[in-house]
Amino acid sequence: MRRTLLATGLAAAAATALRRRHRTLSAVPAELRTRALWLPLVVDNRRSLAIGRRFFLRETTPVDGVTVTRRDVPGGQDVFVYEPPGRATPSAALLWIHGGGFVLGRPEADHELCSRMARDLGIVVVSARYRLAPENPFPAGLDDCTAALRRLHDSVTDLGVDPARIAVGGASAGGGMAAAVVQRAVDEGVPVVFQLLVYPMLDDRTVLRRDSAGRGRLVWTPRSNAFAWTSLLGSRPGDADPRPYAVPAGRKDLSGLPPAWIGVGDLDLFHDEDLEYARRLREAGAAVDVVVEPGMYHAAEIELHATVASMRAFQQAMFDALRAGLSATG
Repeated sequence: MRRTLLATGLAAAAATALRRRHRTLSAVPAELRTRALWLPLVVDNRRSLAIGRRFFLRETTPVDGVTVTRRDVPGGQDVFVYEPPGRATPSAALLWIHGGGFVLGRPEADHELCSRMARDLGIVVVSARYRLAPENPFPAGLDDCTAALRRLHDSVTDLGVDPARIAVGGASAGGGMAAAVVQRAVDEGVPVVFQLLVYPMLDDRTVLRRDSAGRGRLVWTPRSNAFAWTSLLGSRPGDADPRPYAVPAGRKDLSGLPPAWIGVGDLDLFHDEDLEYARRLREAGAAVDVVVEPGMYHAAEIELHATVASMRAFQQAMFDALRAGLSATG
């Protein structure tokens, strides 16, 4: 009898979970629904983090024709450098920072994306590796990415890069890291002409919100967000961390920052914090282009850009904005 009751209870709980998931997915356009959305990964402890690191953001294959080399960075980690054939020199360049909530990910997962950006835009792309939290909390990752930017500037002659046309970009936590790198670069006098922020993770105060208007139910959830920010900061999120660059949205004065492109889906947990950061950048005098994609959940275009028109358009908007941002001084 007890086994029967337990089995009945488990079946009822599973049915309830499926109904809730179905309601969540009903907000997503049919072409953006994938099987993976039915079995979400929540990273909220060391065990789930280990699982995520094993299966999340696997290595991708660079597109044909682009030369990919690995280089060491003094005072940082290694980077991958992507150089397209027939590039006119000196060209523009992009420092790219991978996502993963500051606790997951590696640059190898972005081989395909970075090589396409290099090929399609005729630029050098440098993709940075950085130390992950919680083993290496702030500022370890920021130091690594800042060292990569300095290394790029130091290598402009060797790489055939115009130092006046170097951008910094990234997706998700990489977008948040890119925003922090740009803030630090401006403060330290390191030139950055443009920032490409793809659904960036900018504000730990999002963890404190109880009403997310249905956002953040897919892929990157409030539970994962709380774990990630706690891992990075080593303290409770939302406590107004006084350390410069720890929380990009916490910077009081955004004046002097370069133009930006910010793209985010309207189902993304980061939707509100991204639009608020864009608003503040504009008020501080920076030119900002914002794209909000209807029905898009966090990082949807990674898997679907090759097959779904809206995701292809979202990523093309990102490429077009980078092209324009890098040619602004050319």
